[in-house]
Parts: sequence; structure tokens; C-alpha cells
Amino acid sequence: MIKVGIIGASGYAGAELIRYLLAHPEVEITYLASSTFEGKPISEAFPSFLGQNLPLCESYNLDTAAKKADFFFQAQGNGAGMKIVPELLARGKKIIDVPADFRLKDVETYKKYYGMEHIAIDALAEAVYGISELHPKEIAAARIVANPGCYATGAILALAPLVGSDFVCVQSMIVDSKSGVSGAGRSKLSAAGLFCEVNEGCKAYDVATHRHTPEIEQELCVISGKDVRLNFTPHLAPMNRGILTTAYASAAQGKTVPTSAEMIARYREFYARQPFVMVLDEGKQPCTKDVFGTNFCHIGLVSDSRTNRVIVTCAIDNMGKGAAGQAIQNMNLMCGFDQAAGLMSPAIYP
Repeated sequence: MIKVGIIGASGYAGAELIRYLLAHPEVEITYLASSTFEGKPISEAFPSFLGQNLPLCESYNLDTAAKKADFFFQAQGNGAGMKIVPELLARGKKIIDVPADFRLKDVETYKKYYGMEHIAIDALAEAVYGISELHPKEIAAARIVANPGCYATGAILALAPLVGSDFVCVQSMIVDSKSGVSGAGRSKLSAAGLFCEVNEGCKAYDVATHRHTPEIEQELCVISGKDVRLNFTPHLAPMNRGILTTAYASAAQGKTVPTSAEMIARYREFYARQPFVMVLDEGKQPCTKDVFGTNFCHIGLVSDSRTNRVIVTCAIDNMGKGAAGQAIQNMNLMCGFDQAAGLMSPAIYP
């Protein structure tokens, strides 16, 4: 049994971490940090936790935190992790940073997309990028893991089996993703997130400039050993949670893409020992409703012989596999647990 602390417990990701961890057989939640709800139960922020045995929220304090927990999830906004993580590492703790401070290895790229100087260079160099299915050994040995972005998770899982092949052109890839509104977080209140602005509409945003673009490219470059550049376009969809990604890749010059059945076989072999990636049968397509509230990823594949392209569709829950679920999967690897511990509940349906 490990003692776990959550810093930023009153945000959406913090609440989702609590929800999963309450069902985890090897974990005790012993520390919740939220300055907004200091001295109050977390049920003040989320009444869904009424009746649960949880510690009161308190403002983050290093000495108190270090005494109360051994493993931490840092779930505050971008910029907080690079202040908190080094001091927790110095106290011998393990940490998963849920926001973006440790995802991008190039500090100039981080500054360009997040508008901040990086002040934790040593911790950044040590951090492991936390796609559990792709880097299990590195994650298991890590003290700090950078939890991937939600859009990035869907795109990377959709394209990872493709980019190392010799039959697609990695410069031809296009990624189109549609996300629920919870992806913006709980504290970023603006007119664009109001019900009347979101309901009954769907729109693209941050076209060609979204922060997850360099993250997707960085990881696909590592996997493929090639210089990957792609177009990524996110869309805001009128739903609470979920991401549906459609990725396109054209055949390399002089190549022909395999059939849909061959692509499905290739993906199933690639993800054969991964409990959360489900490659659907030919003719089936994923739906965000089928992964709602879970850590699962559903992938569909079609080879279009007419255009000589592979089309990959991928559904995840942005708060599950795209955030808290994947963070707990990473924690399981870091702590030597079964990576599926606490995460196998099926989707809430209907």
C-alpha cells in the first residue's frame, strides 16, 4: 500500500484521479492540496465524493506533503510543476506531472508554445514521457513522468504502429481531433466555454498552432527515427468529455498501402500485450461513448486503395486515457503494480 498525494485536487484532472484511486487496491489517498478549498472536504468542490473517506484539502506545503505521502500527482496548471517537482524529487518522492511542464524536451519549443522560461532543466532531462504502451520499461524505472496531453495521446496511439513502417510517408500525415469541453479545465472560465457558446455547435481552434502539435511530433520522431511534421487541427465538440481523432497517412512514393485487414493485424500485433488498446474488427468504428469514463482506447482502421491512404480513427476519454487514467497506469508501472490495477471498469453506458 502506497500513500498518495494529489496537488491540484479540485480541478477536473484532480477529481478524476481521486475517482480512480478510490478503487485502487494498492493505494491510500493521504494528501489533497487545493488552496481554493483549504480546510474543506473535497466534496465541497465535487459533491460526488460525499460519503468517501478522504483527507481535508489544504494549501500545498512541501514539508507537510513530504510527511504525508510518498507518491504525488501534480495536477495544477502549466508552470506549477517546474516549481514543485524538483523539491519533491529532493525529498525522495516519485511524481507524475499531469500538465505540460515536462513533456517537451526542447526548452525553446516550450517557451514558444507555453510562454514561459523553463526553470527545472535537470528534472526536465530526467523526465520520461508517459505513453504507457510505448515506454513501459523507462516509466517503471522513472522518478518523474510527464503525463502526455489528451490530444497527443489519441494521435500518438493512432499513428505509432504506422510511423515506423516503410510504406507511409511521415510528412503526409494529418490529424483531426474533436474534444469535449472538459479538456479546457475547470478554472479557465471564458465566454468560449459557456453552455450557449458550445451547445449545438462544433468549431476548430488553434489551427496550425496548438500546443500539442510539437508534443505529437516529438514522440513520433522518437518512434520512427524520422523527421516528422504533420498538420494537427483540434475541434471543440458539444460534449462533456471524450476525444475522437481521425489520422490520415499517404503511402510512400512507389508503395501501396496494405489492405484494411492487414492493417488491423499489424495494429493488433503492435498492441498485443496492452490491456487498454482495443483494435476493432474490420468495418467497425470507435465512438467516444464506448470509452466514456475509462482508460481504454478504441482504434479503427481503413485502407483507402482509391487514394492510397491509411485512415486511422481513435476514441479515448480525455479525462481518462487522456489524463488521470493514463497517469494512474503510469503510477502502476512506476510502483511495480499490475498496470491495469484500478482501471478496468468498463464505460458508463448509456
